[in-house]
Amino acid sequence: MLAYAMRRLALILPTLLCILVVNFLIVQAAPGGPVEQAIARVQGLGAAGGVGGGAGEIAATGNVSRSAQGLDPALVEAIKHQYGFDKPLHERLWLMLTHYARLDFGDSFFRGTTVTGLIAQKLPVTLSLGLWATLITYLVSIPLGIQKAVHHGSRFDVWSSSLIIIGYAVPAFLFAIVLIVLFAGGSYWSWFPAQGLFSDDFDRLSMMGQVRDYLWHLVLPVSALVIGGFATLTLLTKNSFLNEISRQYVVTARAKGLSERRVLYGHVFRNAMLLVVAGIPQALIEVFFAGSLLIETIFGLDGIGRMSYEAAVSRDYPVVFGTLFLFTLFGLLIKLVGDLCYTLVDPRIDFSARNA
Repeated sequence: MLAYAMRRLALILPTLLCILVVNFLIVQAAPGGPVEQAIARVQGLGAAGGVGGGAGEIAATGNVSRSAQGLDPALVEAIKHQYGFDKPLHERLWLMLTHYARLDFGDSFFRGTTVTGLIAQKLPVTLSLGLWATLITYLVSIPLGIQKAVHHGSRFDVWSSSLIIIGYAVPAFLFAIVLIVLFAGGSYWSWFPAQGLFSDDFDRLSMMGQVRDYLWHLVLPVSALVIGGFATLTLLTKNSFLNEISRQYVVTARAKGLSERRVLYGHVFRNAMLLVVAGIPQALIEVFFAGSLLIETIFGLDGIGRMSYEAAVSRDYPVVFGTLFLFTLFGLLIKLVGDLCYTLVDPRIDFSARNA
């Protein structure tokens, strides 16, 4: 097990390197870079115009020349130097990789602070959403899936399946809008806040009051994130248990007179949960990276997903690559943890015999 974990950890470095290099080359070819946007601002086009029109036109037409822009050549060179674009492509790539090796992600082009500081500031919001959503999803979906498998074909199974199908069909962002309309003062009840993670008077509250206020603000965004993963995981758990319940060893255990609870949780659970454990990395990645952007935007939460999107739009390359590095590293580590969790469910699994 230790040898397998070490091999997987050793593979993380070349994987990170390949992903960073490929994305660096792709981003360099994208139009409307930071130099073009800075020139657009100098010319009075503004940030919004730079993204959609001015900078896009500059990059599309290739007219970043001094005479075409009508700017002082020294000013253009100063802008390129400010963003590091006065160096050749290979030098910029090498500088980025050497800095990343020291976990130095540089400074944001447009936010006036370090990328590490930005990530540290935004990460708690995304972690709050992701961890709570994942925890609630698993605490609800696994027992529900087991009960659906045990009572397969019953009225409970049919009605719960109908709700699960509806939950699977409704996108998280649409469910979030419905929650706001119903419970956040949209048209009906005003039970929960629609924006932010804390109230304005959060600092003046007691410790218990701060905990209640924090959880109160999390109810709607976490509920919106849970809906999609809840449906998928419940069906996965049910189908996995149904597959194991029909096997011969279950029939033999029942014939020996073991109680149904002992058969279900002493024999079936360990084998059936392997498929569920295998889905943990994918579920975490979807919650943290795929679902966080829209939910953070709808509920006005200032997290990593929203920050990375805004950085991509404004071509804030240090923030883009810093969050890309974080997301990639986090995803690779989650997949490794998912593999190691197999041994917690079934100690008979031996990774030491694997070559990778």
